[in-house]
Amino acid sequence: MTKTMKFMKWMGISILALIVLVVGFYTYLVMSFDDQNMPENHGNVNVELFLGEGENQPLIVGLGGSEGGNAWASDFWKGQRDKFISQGYSFLAVAYFGEKGVSQNLDRIALDAVHQAIMDAAKNQKINQKCIALIGGSKGAELSLLLASHYPEIKTVVAVVPGNAVYPAMTIAMNTPSFTLNGENLPFVPVPSSATLPLIKGDLRAVWVEMLKDQKAVEKASIPIEHINGPVFFLSATKDEIWPSSEMSALMEQRLKEKNFAHHFEHLAIEGSHASPLDHFDKVEKFLKVNFLRENSTGCARA
Repeated sequence: MTKTMKFMKWMGISILALIVLVVGFYTYLVMSFDDQNMPENHGNVNVELFLGEGENQPLIVGLGGSEGGNAWASDFWKGQRDKFISQGYSFLAVAYFGEKGVSQNLDRIALDAVHQAIMDAAKNQKINQKCIALIGGSKGAELSLLLASHYPEIKTVVAVVPGNAVYPAMTIAMNTPSFTLNGENLPFVPVPSSATLPLIKGDLRAVWVEMLKDQKAVEKASIPIEHINGPVFFLSATKDEIWPSSEMSALMEQRLKEKNFAHHFEHLAIEGSHASPLDHFDKVEKFLKVNFLRENSTGCARA
């Protein structure tokens, strides 16, 4: 056996050993993950309220995605936030994970706690408690649709690159739901074995494509959006590299049609990546003005 062949042999053995080690360590992390006890700080929510000068202000609630923290309170969103304030809205930025004092992971976030935080903020004397709209992006859109589906106080939802069902928590194990309700895990779409390779490769879109193939699980975990008490705007991305937001938005459109949804809804698919719809908030402003603030739609017309 030549030196080159020996080298190639030992190189192959080394690579195989490394793969076995990595898989074994990952298996250990998954098996040791605590899926029985709720995460530390479960049910804690941080908020920051921004108010304009007027009275009877409709409230927009901003919910970020898997980046965590309080995205809508950051400098990145200050321009759009200030624009909403100038248009007569108040604005509530919500941190539901990834910040001090709240859950560190997007794992079993309590819908009821987020709802309570919103309603507590809406008690401000400058805010019209009957006029609450949610804007959520990505996992925040999943959360927004869930909240509005369970709590009729929410009168409008803008779901930017949304998911159509409850999906796994953003943990190493991915064996718990992202959200809970009244202390109980919500049904969620599991990660199938066929998604293992895309998951290792970091191809998140392919992971969700595999999850969506389990139609029974998707149906069981689907968000009951037909219960939303007002207009809904889906804003998706045609080349979404994170998850198939356009396809999932289309599934929700179909669901609303089949359920004879009582309110206005529309879907705008933006040509581009997961972040591309963020450049089209003029469409969001128009939707809110025409639908959220229209008296015969939500009863939230400004005085």
